[in-house]
Amino acid sequence: MSKKLMISLLIGSLLSAATLYLAFRNVPLGELVTYLGTISYVWIFPSAALVLLTFVLRVFRWRIILKEALPVGFWPAFHPLMIGFMANSILPGRVGEIARPVLLKKQQGVPMTTGLATVAAERVMDMMMLIALFTMVFGTATSQPDLEVSFAGYRLDGRTLQTAAWAMIRLSLVLLIGLGALAFSPTRRWILKAIEICAALVGRMVPRIEKPAARFGRLLHQIVENVGLGLALVGHPRRVAACTGLTVAIWGVTILSYYVFAMGCPGIEISLVQMTTVVVITCFFIALPSVPGFWGVWEAGGIFALSLFGVPAGDAAGYTLMNHAVQMFPVILVGLGSALVTSVNIWQLASLKSDNGTPQADDTRSVARESS
Repeated sequence: MSKKLMISLLIGSLLSAATLYLAFRNVPLGELVTYLGTISYVWIFPSAALVLLTFVLRVFRWRIILKEALPVGFWPAFHPLMIGFMANSILPGRVGEIARPVLLKKQQGVPMTTGLATVAAERVMDMMMLIALFTMVFGTATSQPDLEVSFAGYRLDGRTLQTAAWAMIRLSLVLLIGLGALAFSPTRRWILKAIEICAALVGRMVPRIEKPAARFGRLLHQIVENVGLGLALVGHPRRVAACTGLTVAIWGVTILSYYVFAMGCPGIEISLVQMTTVVVITCFFIALPSVPGFWGVWEAGGIFALSLFGVPAGDAAGYTLMNHAVQMFPVILVGLGSALVTSVNIWQLASLKSDNGTPQADDTRSVARESS
């Protein structure tokens, strides 16, 4: 393990511990321990099974997105996906988003930029689904404008929720427009033509850098083509429909996993629709800056959401803390198992991002070799 990674893990662990302390300092420890003792932990097993089912559905969706670039079997897609989500849960900097394309490139030969494009396409689908759910529950979330929760060092209120929601909406629109421009052949050809014109123009204006400009132009050309390959799903309506259906199923099962665990938690007596509100609000708040695994801010968002439905802070804290563990630890364990099965050194993989400098480093070097 590199020294830099060890320091990152140590800092992340300290920040997680500090954030959890801030999260629960206003909840009497005795009350929290008493509540945790009243939970029926048998409900962990069906809830955890539903959590893992969401990742099986994610594998099927990712395979459909990847199909144009390279048909990938279930297990060759399953292991990188689980390792990536596991890395996001324990390592800083969302390194798991890079780990998945890196593994896909090393094991299947899929270009890095193509793999990144497929991950971006997944994220857009998830964000669009989250926004759709938010529009359904927005009235509930903002029906108490005076509600305010101070938790985990965060002061959460309706205005914070709206700010996070609009930020995600804007980000989704930007990603959707950018990816759409690269996904469709006509707009992609315009982009490629613009790259060629710009590279030639720079070469004429500054003759000394004509060759480097031409090489850089070819590099950008290759990257755009690779990204377009990763987004080829757009040209297949049936695949788009299948991915949309799987996205709905993923979020439906996620909400159900929250609801099932709540069945064993005293005081968490809310409907499935209300639990949808809890899931949506929690997801918006974990978009705020936080430590790996979202410890602290997840609990803050959960307590804020549950307070909308009159759940006492102590009950909400106990349920949210344990549900967070149920949602995270199965992913971490299965991800570690996938790393073991595939002989992947996750610490070496995590340092690959900093070693390469940029996600496109492998593609950059290969294109540079071809053009020299």
